[in-house]
Amino acid sequence: MHSITLRFLAQQSTLPVSGRIHGGTVLRWVDEAGFACATAWARGACVTALVGSANFEQPIHLGDLVEVQAQLAYTGQSSMNLIVEVRRHPVTGSEPVRVTRCVAVYTAVDEQGQPRAIDRWSPETPGDIALAQRVRAHIEAARAAL
Repeated sequence: MHSITLRFLAQQSTLPVSGRIHGGTVLRWVDEAGFACATAWARGACVTALVGSANFEQPIHLGDLVEVQAQLAYTGQSSMNLIVEVRRHPVTGSEPVRVTRCVAVYTAVDEQGQPRAIDRWSPETPGDIALAQRVRAHIEAARAAL
């Protein structure tokens, strides 16, 4: 599976006093969706290597339908490089609004926690190729900043 979408309602238990979801909670959801996509592709254990380039554009409010979509952009020998987008669907029924988009990298690991080989996935459509180029550029920029 090269993409996965998680959908759920923003509930009272996830909301702080301000009435808006904290960025850390949104990043947890990003990691959960990315991890689900990566482990499905790798058919086994994975670890998070990088989550970056998250710019929060809109808040999530109580009752919003939250959608977190993780999509494989390209693979390495043991790594899966994804784009993860979070959208909120306001309770008013208006159009979905992007909350954030970021990149995430996961590494498939064996029982000893060492990287292991995975099936390769290469983009073929023009849209997939463009996505892979954007993700690659984000990852290279994030690693250069370290």
